[in-house]
Amino acid sequence: MAKRVLGIAVVGLGGAVGTTMAAGVELLKKRAIGNEGLPLASLRIDGLTDYTDVIFAGWDLFPEHLAKAAEEHDVLTHKQFIAAEEALKQIKPWPAVGDPRFLSLIDGENKIGAAGHRAAIEKLRSNLADLGSRCDSVVVINLASTEKLIAEGNEIFNSIEGFEKALDDNSADISPAMLYAYAAIEQGVPYGNFTPSVAADIPSLIEFAEKQNVPIAGKDGKTGQTFIKTVLAPALKSRALKVEGWYSTNILGNRDGLALSNEDSLASKVKTKSSVLDEMLGYPVEDHIVDIRYYRPRGDNKEAWDNIDIRGFLGQPMQIKVNFLCKDSILAAPLAIEIARCLDLANQREEGGIQEQLSVFFKLPMTRSGRTEHAFHVQQEHLLSWLST
Repeated sequence: MAKRVLGIAVVGLGGAVGTTMAAGVELLKKRAIGNEGLPLASLRIDGLTDYTDVIFAGWDLFPEHLAKAAEEHDVLTHKQFIAAEEALKQIKPWPAVGDPRFLSLIDGENKIGAAGHRAAIEKLRSNLADLGSRCDSVVVINLASTEKLIAEGNEIFNSIEGFEKALDDNSADISPAMLYAYAAIEQGVPYGNFTPSVAADIPSLIEFAEKQNVPIAGKDGKTGQTFIKTVLAPALKSRALKVEGWYSTNILGNRDGLALSNEDSLASKVKTKSSVLDEMLGYPVEDHIVDIRYYRPRGDNKEAWDNIDIRGFLGQPMQIKVNFLCKDSILAAPLAIEIARCLDLANQREEGGIQEQLSVFFKLPMTRSGRTEHAFHVQQEHLLSWLST
């Protein structure tokens, strides 16, 4: 069987996660690493692109090639960096869409020189067409820094007609994340949102994806603390242990952490991280607190700390402490790769619109019904059932 090459176009390609994705695939091609951390590596599914048949391109506000970017992020070991360096040097980001109204703390000079939304979209579509000429299919994955939380009730987001009129009017309410999502859908390219930013999850773009029969999924990759929460909470419920309070704090020092030191961007992240607990337990946890802090010395080494107050038989109080010292990009990069492979598989199967079966990868997954299942084991069963169909 001829190899089928998948091109992954990454928004925020030069970030820590984007460079780790590209480096990881290159190291897999060289057989310099194993399949640890890749959840679907043991499965053999017809149409699911092999990791070694993936190529990368994408956009970033910073123009450095990926070897330079990876050196700055310092996620790879020295041996891994040397092995992947030459391949990473060949990947240079396309100019990106930047708007300080939505992201004020992260800015660079590698910006699209376009007058208005429509012109920017045409440049994005041209980039996707270029990548498409070098591979068999393309998927867009959004890894850009978190944008500010927007008022989702805006009427321009309610229909594709209203959204396209707002594009023509260069509405200030349309964010860069939405422009990337629109460009991908218009180009017929599947789109996955690994960030908390509002993008393809607005009604107008969901409608557009269904009309174009383009797969979409999101949002906010479930990598560390929330992953642990969606494993523990259903287990506590099954033992009838009442959760009285759950305090979650998180420190990280990479570019994503810097973006989250802006209160507007932080609000987007806290919304997705706070959304999971009540639905899984079946009752509101009044003292559910989520706190995220930028702490520069940690770099990509993230620490997630949880204190859980529970009440058991005879009303007796107990506590659980979880301290997850993890590496942000090491957890996120393989999930982003798997999302891209699955979106491509959905596209081959001609399954457009919201891909609910990918919920296991997201903190606030998009669903067709509006009801969200957060329990990890249920989400995992849904994904595996879909893959084996």
